[in-house]
Amino acid sequence: MKNIYIITGANGFLGNNLVRALSQDPNNQIRALVSSLKRADALQGLNCELFEGDVTKPETLVDIFAVPTDAKVCVIHCAAVVYIKSKPNPAVYEVNVLGTKHVAEKVLEIGAKMIYVNSVHAIPELPHGEVMKEVANFDPAKVEGIYAKSKAEAAEYILDMVRTRGLDACIVHPSGILGPYDFKTSHLTQLVIDVATGRLKAGVKGGYDFVDVRDVVAGILSACAHGEAGECYILSGHYVSVAELLQLITRAAGREPIKTVLPLWLAKLTAPLSEIYYNIKKQPPLYTKYSLYTLESNANFSHAKASRELGYSPRQIQTTIDDTVKWLKQAGRI
Repeated sequence: MKNIYIITGANGFLGNNLVRALSQDPNNQIRALVSSLKRADALQGLNCELFEGDVTKPETLVDIFAVPTDAKVCVIHCAAVVYIKSKPNPAVYEVNVLGTKHVAEKVLEIGAKMIYVNSVHAIPELPHGEVMKEVANFDPAKVEGIYAKSKAEAAEYILDMVRTRGLDACIVHPSGILGPYDFKTSHLTQLVIDVATGRLKAGVKGGYDFVDVRDVVAGILSACAHGEAGECYILSGHYVSVAELLQLITRAAGREPIKTVLPLWLAKLTAPLSEIYYNIKKQPPLYTKYSLYTLESNANFSHAKASRELGYSPRQIQTTIDDTVKWLKQAGRI
């Protein structure tokens, strides 16, 4: 019997990388949920069955969840709105919270296992110098930003379903995801493009924890096999300063290093203008009030639990950057 994997947000950055990994095994039957069959370029040529649907509309999920009653099914819920802008956006709550509830109900209905892809942003920040590990409860009031609050609310809902209704689900918390095959251009991929093409002339102080998308995929697939219901696993990588990240990108792209580093207070003053600029360009903004808050926050996340229980082992950031720049060049993006 084939293993059936249902992946929401399958044409997204993480989703299409999951499909790529799973399609290497002919014993896997992959059901990919996309928002539009006309905009599924990331999955072109991959061994998966496409289903058009919207996690905010449960009636559109009927077909993808119509599986044989005796099938072994794992649902990987990737669909999410990653949002760092200042302007309120109702889609963040609708997709990240209501959409997660709808998917969880379907998972419970067919008796499948669920891997919910959350974020380290849902974990309350500890003072600098302290190590952040997995938590057993989530509270939107304890995190900053509408994206983090939506992820915290959804995570608590999933754990409550595990406790009260027997949902077989565990949660993974990736940090800042980088890597190849980002067809939709996330904020971090936009950063790589802007640096590699010379459009970005200055960096800022601060840094964050970055992880390769392929390592997140490996962690998720291990969670499908070994993750315990009600458990959370941080899938972090390595802390890298912005200055070091820019140096790695310029080196991989064969460009001169960026030597200008702006203090965060100055970047915060110009952040509103940055949002306006990227809105005009119709590109993901790099510097917003929230992204700058993130760069000076405590990003000391431990993936010791995932390493111990899932065999998780993130690669070095240099490899990730090299592969990302290589793919962007091959795709004609830089």
